[in-house]
Amino acid sequence: MKYQEVYARSIFEPATFWGKAGEAIEWTKKWDKVLDDTNKPFYRWFAGGELNTCYNALDYHVA
Repeated sequence: MKYQEVYARSIFEPATFWGKAGEAIEWTKKWDKVLDDTNKPFYRWFAGGELNTCYNALDYHVA
């Protein structure tokens, strides 16, 4: 996939784009909704999800 295609998808289908990207991260609790836009302009990404940043940044790569 070309850069322009990836960029376009991130702009025009942000929930789908970032949902797929989020699948690459280890979650302790998967999100309920990728993009919660019910309280604009205060968007919430990966609402309901929980992760361990230290695990994803360090431990995952060491194990």
